[in-house]
This record gives sequence, C-alpha cells and structure tokens, in this order.
Amino acid sequence: MTIDGGAGSCINTDIAAGVPPAAALFHSLADETRLRIVQRLARGEARVADLTAELGLAQSTVSKHLACLRDCHLVDFRAEGRQSFYSLTRPELLDLLTSAELLLAATGHAVALRPALAAGADPGAGADDPADGDGAALTAGGAPA
Repeated sequence: MTIDGGAGSCINTDIAAGVPPAAALFHSLADETRLRIVQRLARGEARVADLTAELGLAQSTVSKHLACLRDCHLVDFRAEGRQSFYSLTRPELLDLLTSAELLLAATGHAVALRPALAAGADPGAGADDPADGDGAALTAGGAPA
C-alpha cells in the first residue's frame, strides 16, 4: 500500500494487487497517522485545518491520509460552503478499536485507541459504548499524549 501524491488510495490498490480484503483493511489502519486521524474523528467531525492543528501535521499529509481512509469507506465528508467536514462512516470501527485495546491489554501492551479510555482506565470499562469519552490519544500504557 502506498499513498501517492494523487488519489491517496490504499485498500482498493491492495485488493487489486491480490491482498485479501481483511488484510487490506488492517493494512490501512496500520499507519500511525491514519490511526490518529481515526481517533480524532471518533470524537466528532473535523475539517482538514482542525486536524492539521490538533495533530501537528502538514495539510498535504492529512489530506493524503484522509483520501486513503475515504478509499477504505471508513471516512467521508460533508460540504458546508467552501469547507469540508470529515467524519467516521462506520460505527463498527469503534468496536474494532475496542477489541484491539482489550487484546493489547491482555497481551501486556495496553494502549488507548478510542476516546473512551483515559490514563489508568480499565480497558473493559465502557466497551459497550466506545463513543463516550474524553479523547485519550494513542499511547503505550494508556497515557494521554
């Protein structure tokens, strides 16, 4: 999977190259920048400018990774005037992040992937509602970034 200067495609490119769809999906989430964008969008919609400011990334980087996530059908946008507001399209993605948190905690590598986990929180707590939370960032040991 590559993110080129144009479309920023990922999952469809992988599948076209013979990668099984499940592997292509996990490959699309394997990039830390895309995972950080997903985490931020789990808290609510955001513009590219919001993401660049909050994540400390260049506009071109954010745009390319959003294109990849759109290609995966995990993110979409709505236009309002000249602005685009990006959001997650699949609530199942939060369930996947919850499962990943539980699996990593069980193997001794606890991280906070969804907004519901804060420092020191039980990874199993609130697993039934991954959308309620405070925006904890991707870090080892569940500590906020």
